[in-house]
Amino acid sequence: MVSFSLTNKIALITGASRGIGEAIALTLSEYGATCILVARKIESLEAVKKKITEKGGEAEAVACNMGYMDQIQALFEKVRSEYGKLDILINNAATNPYFGSLMEAPEWAMDKTFQVNLKGPFFMSQYAAALMLENGGGSIVNVASINGIRPAPFQGIYSITKAAVISMTKAFAKELAASNIRVNALLPGLTETRFSAAIIENKDIYNYALGQIPMNRHAVPEEMAGAVLYLVSDAASFTTGATITCDGGALT
Repeated sequence: MVSFSLTNKIALITGASRGIGEAIALTLSEYGATCILVARKIESLEAVKKKITEKGGEAEAVACNMGYMDQIQALFEKVRSEYGKLDILINNAATNPYFGSLMEAPEWAMDKTFQVNLKGPFFMSQYAAALMLENGGGSIVNVASINGIRPAPFQGIYSITKAAVISMTKAFAKELAASNIRVNALLPGLTETRFSAAIIENKDIYNYALGQIPMNRHAVPEEMAGAVLYLVSDAASFTTGATITCDGGALT
């Protein structure tokens, strides 16, 4: 039988305070994982932790900004000290501070977006893989975007970083495959999150976006969690370097 059980697994989810990250954390917990919830603000994480523990799951909330190496290092020192291992890493945290033309994009927007969307996940993967190597393997899932395949209007910098995340996924997957560490990527389409509010709440932009989606609707965060569950479970034991697209057919 195919097993989706995550019993006795330790999972670290970044950007877990809301949206796709929260949905992933709740799902992994339901299948038995102990979840380390990570985001910039501890207060918002506590609400997600409460949802998990009220259902009988185990979770810990840890504040960490993906843009700062010292905080990433401290996070993994905590994980090593308290848990002694890490089985699953979900690199979900991201930012999109600039919505506009590439020709007018300021330097700060480029620096901030690359720092959080690429540099952070790269070193998170590096630290996580080091722990996984000590315990016989693990699974890393990077939340990229269909924008990494087809750049979206006014989201050029964000799209560039997500293309880099897809490439990073394949590079880590190839290097770590022989060590039983699988690295895959989720490519969401338009999903109802805080980041997508600028699109969904603008009637003209939203109608244009719907015109690109054969299912003629946007997704909700919970619709992303099943693909991640597959990727981190034994059901995907021979899957690495893959990208799973959940976009209602937008790239079809």
